[in-house]
Amino acid sequence: DSGGASPNSSVLNRYKHLGKKEERAEVEREQEVEGEGQTSIFQSPLRLVRKTKMKLVVCHVTLLDGTDFTCEVEKRVRGQYLFFKVCEHLNLLEKDYFGLTYMDNHEQKLPRLCLCTSDLSQCNNWQFAFNVKFYPPEPSLLTEDITRYLLCLQLREDVSSGRLPCSFVTHALLGSYTLQAEFGDYEPDQPRPLDYVSQRIFAPNQNKEMEEKILELHKSHRGMTPAQADTQFLENAKKLSMYGVDLRDGFEMLQIFLMAVMENEGDSEGVDIMLGVCANGLLVYKDRLRINRFAWPKILKISYKRNNFYIKIRPGETEQFESTVGFKLQNHRSAKRLWKVCVENHSFFRLNAPEPPTKARFLTLGSKFRYSGRTQAQTRLASTLIDRPAPSFERTSSKRISRSLDGGNAQKDKIFRLLVIKNI
Repeated sequence: DSGGASPNSSVLNRYKHLGKKEERAEVEREQEVEGEGQTSIFQSPLRLVRKTKMKLVVCHVTLLDGTDFTCEVEKRVRGQYLFFKVCEHLNLLEKDYFGLTYMDNHEQKLPRLCLCTSDLSQCNNWQFAFNVKFYPPEPSLLTEDITRYLLCLQLREDVSSGRLPCSFVTHALLGSYTLQAEFGDYEPDQPRPLDYVSQRIFAPNQNKEMEEKILELHKSHRGMTPAQADTQFLENAKKLSMYGVDLRDGFEMLQIFLMAVMENEGDSEGVDIMLGVCANGLLVYKDRLRINRFAWPKILKISYKRNNFYIKIRPGETEQFESTVGFKLQNHRSAKRLWKVCVENHSFFRLNAPEPPTKARFLTLGSKFRYSGRTQAQTRLASTLIDRPAPSFERTSSKRISRSLDGGNAQKDKIFRLLVIKNI
């Protein structure tokens, strides 16, 4: 310093008798009075930076009843925020069984789950769908009727589209419970009672014989409330071999079913199969028939490398060493997605609590992906603490068949809905 007084020396000398905190407060007040717009020497420069307002976008979410929910959110908001907004709109508390999906920009045929930790900008058109993410093995353990109703809507779509294969008798039985839940008791004096059955879609191969059987079974459900009809629907649907598992061919494959080639030691060309992930483990299908099942307790480790997916199997009673089974998928993205599906399903259905995230290390290798939601055990515990009156909701009618005015062939209503996936 050249010995000259600093700009604030006269101010500081006037307040020598004050403590440091009081002194600074007085100096700030003095300088605020001296000149408008001047900055205090004690003010943090971070406070001068104005927070820019994030750009808002309009998201459209297709709900399970086919209606559209519109929500305005910030462009970089996390997927969890939009998901919670949808659950709030539906008045849904048991939300861990559900999720949001959007169409993948890289592979247009595959829908992707909107992860809680990812922002929504990954979706180009801001179109989402609300679907079942984890199918509960015991739907009767769900606490609220609205949760069971939403699960029923998903299963009705799965059954009517053929994604959940059923026999003729099961199609008729599930259809009769749907009619009871939506319309109540059968009215014998109703003119042309078969019309309101034939106007709705219950099965992909629906015919007059099935519609007559549905109507016959509907008559036997007299006195059953809509909630009881939903419960009976779920009790019969959960017994189906493909419940919670969606099987498609290689051209219309879902996220959780990827065409693979299982490499056998004696067969260098491999066998074309399909893989499925569900609450019980990893399933292997060939020609729509299950040829193998790897239960979660038997799997020691799952991994992927390039376009290969590996599972390490625990040795059996008569075996001495562990064995590894490899599946060759189309590309690296498919192998990684299948690995993520397995991680999430195993964590949700088998663990009491999700694994804590690993601590960040310098130059760590491999994926850091971990399941971050609540497990089924935590969800059931939280459900026992729900203390509110049963929420009221309006039941929507099943998807109808639209007929042309000239009496042409019936066509299904085209309701936009993304394919259902487990996770990604």
